[in-house]
Amino acid sequence: MRTLILGDIHSNLIALQAVVADAEERGGFDQVWCLGDTVGYGPDPRPCLGLLRGYPLLAVAGNHDQAATGQLGVEEFNGPAARAALWTAQQLSAEDRDFLSGLPLTATSGDFTLVHGSLREPLWEYLLSEGSALATFQLLSTRFCLVSHSHIPFIYQENQGDPNFVDFTEDQQFALSDERWIINPGSVGQPRDRDPRPSYAVYDSDQGAISRHRVSYDIGETQERMRQAQLPKPLIDRLNYGV
Repeated sequence: MRTLILGDIHSNLIALQAVVADAEERGGFDQVWCLGDTVGYGPDPRPCLGLLRGYPLLAVAGNHDQAATGQLGVEEFNGPAARAALWTAQQLSAEDRDFLSGLPLTATSGDFTLVHGSLREPLWEYLLSEGSALATFQLLSTRFCLVSHSHIPFIYQENQGDPNFVDFTEDQQFALSDERWIINPGSVGQPRDRDPRPSYAVYDSDQGAISRHRVSYDIGETQERMRQAQLPKPLIDRLNYGV
């Protein structure tokens, strides 16, 4: 069984399509796990949801997903993010809203727990430090935890209570061990590790391994769609730089 793992798609259909095509070329996949923030920021929330729901899908809620359905206010968002969230809410169908509002904060499948931010704060915590990693390990009941939210790929290994950061190297296969890991596949729709290419992961249960990959896409096409939607310019410009 091969699982395509996606985080922070953020309504970027062109990036999502490129990821799906790349994953198909690398051996395909049987199901999709989505780590939240499917919508927000980008120009194509409904097509992104439609594409994902065409596959066997396990998904959790992100803060932008809940903002788009009114489950969260936008007071905690910066100006451009809030404007994009309000625009996104106007684009969704009743079916889209029902789907997003029904997403759980956490989900499990076998040895994996899925959450957007962290187990300590599922919607909001950026898991980027040993302290935040340790807090999630203390709450983790499975071997592995998949997170997103920071838009930065990484692996944290539990290391007997002293979390150890490991670079989730591109195109390298990581054999999963008995040690507990926290894994971030990076962002599909708005990378922030200074590489504008979408990042995603594939878990191969037969091999007991996970790998991360990147693919190029037509950034200009996404940006033009954002301009046509009159989305905030800072959100358009940042796609060039992966920040």
